[in-house]
Amino acid sequence: MTPAISLCHRELVRFLRQRHRVIGALATPIVFWLLIGGGMNRSFRAAGDVPGGQNYLEYFFPGTVLMILLFTAIFSTISVIEDRREGFLQGVLVAPVSRMQIVLGKVLGGTVLAFAQALVLLILAPLVGVRLSLGGFALALVTMLALAFALTALGLCIAWRMHSTQGFHAIMNLFLMPMWFLSGALFPASGAWRGLRWVMMINPLTYGLAALRRSLYWNDRATIPPGLPGLGVSLAISVLFAIMMFVLASRIAAGRTQADLE
Repeated sequence: MTPAISLCHRELVRFLRQRHRVIGALATPIVFWLLIGGGMNRSFRAAGDVPGGQNYLEYFFPGTVLMILLFTAIFSTISVIEDRREGFLQGVLVAPVSRMQIVLGKVLGGTVLAFAQALVLLILAPLVGVRLSLGGFALALVTMLALAFALTALGLCIAWRMHSTQGFHAIMNLFLMPMWFLSGALFPASGAWRGLRWVMMINPLTYGLAALRRSLYWNDRATIPPGLPGLGVSLAISVLFAIMMFVLASRIAAGRTQADLE
């Protein structure tokens, strides 16, 4: 585990030294939460789509936590492209360590960063009316860890094949952000068009967000949107998604070693 921990530590130090990345990963989702939540609050209440008398800011809160996890994972995996350009990645690849250890170190670094920043917002949940119980808080932490690991590994799968940050951002806008939009963060699946509902049901982030919602409202089931997947199923799919993304990232790293060295 020494190589993995060393790479993880490097990711943390590198991220914290770049304050604009810290601000961008944390402030952007909060601004989205305030603007979108404030703008759509009255419309959603009038339509009756928000259960349990919630306001939209409260409904959108778990989606904002997921957005912080996504943004931080994206920003952390961009370092792979920078490391390749600076020659650091090539130096790591010729070291006598397995590719899985290298991938694990990068993923753990992004996971810790994403989890820590999402935790900051989660602690503020009572300010928007979310009454956290001890069991619900613990389940939320487990869910956030699984999602942070999965999203960082997914970002690494994409970043490892990229040679420019512009290309990475293009893929992010085309692929990663729609995954977030169709997770139920902005609107419940029960009110969506039928074809869109099927897309939401095969989206792994839908189950991660469902697990997060059920954890936050552990003692207040009336505020959970109808048709939401169960907690056990959602957690299982989230963990399986994390494992699959890590295995895929390791295979991509192993398969592209020669190309990266050249």
